[in-house]
Amino acid sequence: MEYQFTIIVPLYNEEENLLRVEKELSAYLQKAPVKSCVLFVDDGSVDKSLELVKDISARNKAFKYISFDKNRGLSTAIKAGFDFSETPLIGYIDSDLQTDPEDFDLLLEHIEEYDLITGWRADRKDSFKKNLSSIIANGIRRTFTRDGMDDTGCPLKVIKADYAKRIPMFKGLHRFLPAMILLQEGKIKQVPIRHYPRTAGKAKFHVLNRLIGPFIDCFAYLWMKHNYINYKIASKNE
Repeated sequence: MEYQFTIIVPLYNEEENLLRVEKELSAYLQKAPVKSCVLFVDDGSVDKSLELVKDISARNKAFKYISFDKNRGLSTAIKAGFDFSETPLIGYIDSDLQTDPEDFDLLLEHIEEYDLITGWRADRKDSFKKNLSSIIANGIRRTFTRDGMDDTGCPLKVIKADYAKRIPMFKGLHRFLPAMILLQEGKIKQVPIRHYPRTAGKAKFHVLNRLIGPFIDCFAYLWMKHNYINYKIASKNE
């Protein structure tokens, strides 16, 4: 049976987390509702992350990896994951495992009816400063996009590959994935999921790039929305 679901794991300098990622995802693959595999996307790590990823992929048939020549950013890593996935369904989870792989099941329950399902960290276990900056950033983005989503930055998503591969990615677009599905006239939904404190490694975002970046990216999104080309073939000759 071929794989049906690829779980993308973008990572940058996460050597302290990767053995735990292997353990948790290996356990999930054994009981996932669809046959699933893992694709690590190493974003030019300068610690031992790539070495660990190579070892993990060598001893687990369902684990594969790609690695960048240098650090390119989260949106680029997600795009590469979309590009190199070969399954009809694509998921995404952060390597810090602040979300639970088992909660993919909550999202997959709705994938027949919807084209993107995103997790919603209704009870976030982050610092007050981090939570506040995310609330503000989500409010700014929601005002611009009108996507109705409360937590587009949640690192737990499931997307139909046909839609994911048509997203014209730019830096910062990982915050706009639901809005980009709406531009394709797709259907989106958010589902509450569990959230945990980070136990190892360091967060890659801070207050400034959680607020200034999303604000600037909103204007890029508005330009794209105004100029986006979307069509469906009604008929053609055989």
